[in-house]
Amino acid sequence: MVEFENEELLQEIETLKQYIIDLKSRIAVYIPVKNDQIDKRLAEYINNYPDRQKLKIMFMRESEGVYQFGTKRVAVRVDKDRINIRVGGGYLSIDEFLDQYTPPELEKMERNNPMKRFTEKIAVQKTILGKDVRETSPVARALSPEKTSPTKRAI
Repeated sequence: MVEFENEELLQEIETLKQYIIDLKSRIAVYIPVKNDQIDKRLAEYINNYPDRQKLKIMFMRESEGVYQFGTKRVAVRVDKDRINIRVGGGYLSIDEFLDQYTPPELEKMERNNPMKRFTEKIAVQKTILGKDVRETSPVARALSPEKTSPTKRAI
Protein backbone atom coordinates (compact mmCIF):
# COMPACT_ATOMS: atom_id res chain seq x y z
CA MET A 1 0.00 0.00 0.00
CA VAL A 2 2.77 2.45 0.99
CA GLU A 3 4.83 1.43 -2.02
CA PHE A 4 1.90 2.19 -4.33
CA GLU A 5 1.47 5.67 -2.78
CA ASN A 6 5.19 6.45 -3.17
CA GLU A 7 5.11 5.38 -6.80
CA GLU A 8 2.04 7.53 -7.38
CA LEU A 9 3.74 10.54 -5.73
CA LEU A 10 6.88 10.07 -7.81
CA GLN A 11 4.77 9.94 -10.95
CA GLU A 12 2.97 13.13 -9.93
CA ILE A 13 6.32 14.85 -9.26
CA GLU A 14 7.53 13.89 -12.75
CA THR A 15 4.30 15.21 -14.27
CA LEU A 16 4.72 18.52 -12.43
CA LYS A 17 8.38 18.79 -13.50
CA GLN A 18 7.35 18.33 -17.13
CA TYR A 19 4.61 20.93 -16.67
CA ILE A 20 7.16 23.45 -15.34
CA ILE A 21 9.49 22.77 -18.29
CA ASP A 22 6.58 23.33 -20.70
CA LEU A 23 5.63 26.59 -18.97
CA LYS A 24 9.21 27.88 -19.07
CA SER A 25 9.42 27.14 -22.78
CA ARG A 26 6.31 29.28 -23.37
CA ILE A 27 7.72 32.39 -21.71
CA ALA A 28 7.97 35.21 -24.23
CA VAL A 29 11.49 35.71 -25.50
CA TYR A 30 10.58 38.52 -27.86
CA ILE A 31 8.10 41.26 -26.96
CA PRO A 32 6.78 43.16 -29.98
CA VAL A 33 6.31 46.90 -30.40
CA LYS A 34 2.64 47.85 -30.21
CA ASN A 35 0.92 48.72 -33.51
CA ASP A 36 3.68 47.11 -35.61
CA GLN A 37 2.15 44.13 -37.43
CA ILE A 38 5.51 42.88 -38.73
CA ASP A 39 7.02 42.97 -35.25
CA LYS A 40 3.98 41.19 -33.79
CA ARG A 41 4.24 38.42 -36.39
CA LEU A 42 8.01 38.07 -35.83
CA ALA A 43 7.45 37.87 -32.05
CA GLU A 44 4.81 35.20 -32.56
CA TYR A 45 7.22 33.20 -34.73
CA ILE A 46 10.13 33.50 -32.27
CA ASN A 47 8.07 32.84 -29.14
CA ASN A 48 6.47 29.73 -30.67
CA TYR A 49 9.65 28.37 -32.27
CA PRO A 50 9.85 24.66 -31.35
CA ASP A 51 13.60 24.51 -30.63
CA ARG A 52 14.71 27.80 -29.11
CA GLN A 53 18.29 26.56 -28.77
CA LYS A 54 18.61 26.99 -32.54
CA LEU A 55 17.72 30.70 -32.24
CA LYS A 56 21.20 31.77 -31.23
CA ILE A 57 21.01 35.18 -32.92
CA MET A 58 18.09 37.46 -32.21
CA PHE A 59 16.40 39.99 -34.43
CA MET A 60 16.84 43.53 -33.07
CA ARG A 61 14.19 45.97 -34.32
CA GLU A 62 15.54 49.24 -35.71
CA SER A 63 12.34 50.60 -37.29
CA GLU A 64 9.20 49.20 -38.85
CA GLY A 65 10.28 46.32 -41.07
CA VAL A 66 14.02 46.89 -40.48
CA TYR A 67 15.97 44.61 -38.16
CA GLN A 68 19.55 43.85 -37.19
CA PHE A 69 20.38 40.14 -37.35
CA GLY A 70 23.89 39.78 -35.95
CA THR A 71 25.98 42.07 -38.16
CA LYS A 72 23.43 42.05 -40.98
CA ARG A 73 20.68 44.65 -41.43
CA VAL A 74 17.62 43.09 -43.04
CA ALA A 75 14.22 44.17 -44.33
CA VAL A 76 11.33 42.02 -43.14
CA ARG A 77 7.81 41.87 -44.52
CA VAL A 78 4.75 39.71 -43.97
CA ASP A 79 2.96 38.31 -47.04
CA LYS A 80 -0.18 36.24 -46.51
CA ASP A 81 0.82 35.51 -42.90
CA ARG A 82 4.34 34.39 -43.97
CA ILE A 83 7.47 36.20 -42.81
CA ASN A 84 9.85 36.99 -45.67
CA ILE A 85 13.28 38.58 -45.43
CA ARG A 86 14.89 40.56 -48.23
CA VAL A 87 18.17 39.08 -49.40
CA GLY A 88 19.87 40.46 -52.49
CA GLY A 89 17.23 40.99 -55.17
CA GLY A 90 14.60 38.67 -53.70
CA TYR A 91 13.10 37.31 -50.50
CA LEU A 92 13.68 34.19 -48.41
CA SER A 93 11.19 32.71 -45.96
CA ILE A 94 12.29 33.19 -42.36
CA ASP A 95 13.13 29.47 -42.06
CA GLU A 96 15.35 29.56 -45.16
CA PHE A 97 16.96 32.79 -43.94
CA LEU A 98 17.76 31.34 -40.50
CA ASP A 99 19.19 28.15 -42.02
CA GLN A 100 21.37 30.10 -44.44
CA TYR A 101 22.52 33.09 -42.35
CA THR A 102 22.77 31.84 -38.75
CA PRO A 103 26.02 29.85 -39.21
CA PRO A 104 28.03 32.70 -40.82
CA GLU A 105 26.74 35.20 -38.25
CA LEU A 106 27.74 32.88 -35.42
CA GLU A 107 31.18 32.56 -37.01
CA LYS A 108 31.53 36.36 -37.13
CA MET A 109 30.55 36.59 -33.47
CA GLU A 110 33.15 33.95 -32.55
CA ARG A 111 35.88 35.73 -34.52
CA ASN A 112 35.10 39.04 -32.82
CA ASN A 113 34.97 37.58 -29.31
CA PRO A 114 37.89 39.18 -27.37
CA MET A 115 37.85 36.50 -24.64
CA LYS A 116 38.24 33.75 -27.22
CA ARG A 117 41.17 35.56 -28.83
CA PHE A 118 42.77 36.06 -25.40
CA THR A 119 42.44 32.40 -24.40
CA GLU A 120 43.77 31.28 -27.79
CA LYS A 121 46.78 33.60 -27.34
CA ILE A 122 47.46 32.14 -23.88
CA ALA A 123 47.18 28.60 -25.26
CA VAL A 124 49.71 29.40 -27.99
CA GLN A 125 52.09 31.00 -25.46
CA LYS A 126 51.81 27.96 -23.18
CA THR A 127 52.60 25.69 -26.11
CA ILE A 128 55.63 27.71 -27.19
CA LEU A 129 57.06 28.76 -23.82
CA GLY A 130 55.95 25.92 -21.60
CA LYS A 131 53.39 25.74 -18.84
CA ASP A 132 54.65 28.64 -16.71
CA VAL A 133 52.90 31.38 -18.69
CA ARG A 134 50.97 33.74 -16.45
CA GLU A 135 47.41 34.39 -17.61
CA THR A 136 46.99 38.14 -17.29
CA SER A 137 44.56 40.11 -19.31
CA PRO A 138 45.94 42.99 -21.38
CA VAL A 139 43.26 45.13 -19.74
CA ALA A 140 44.32 44.15 -16.21
CA ARG A 141 47.94 44.83 -17.14
CA ALA A 142 47.07 48.33 -18.36
CA LEU A 143 45.16 49.10 -15.17
CA SER A 144 47.74 47.81 -12.67
CA PRO A 145 50.58 50.09 -11.53
CA GLU A 146 53.91 49.32 -13.09
CA LYS A 147 56.41 47.57 -10.83
CA THR A 148 59.47 49.70 -10.70
CA SER A 149 62.62 49.27 -8.72
CA PRO A 150 62.80 51.42 -5.59
CA THR A 151 64.72 54.64 -6.14
CA LYS A 152 67.88 55.21 -4.17
CA ARG A 153 67.84 58.10 -1.75
CA ALA A 154 70.85 60.09 -0.66
CA ILE A 155 71.42 60.03 3.09
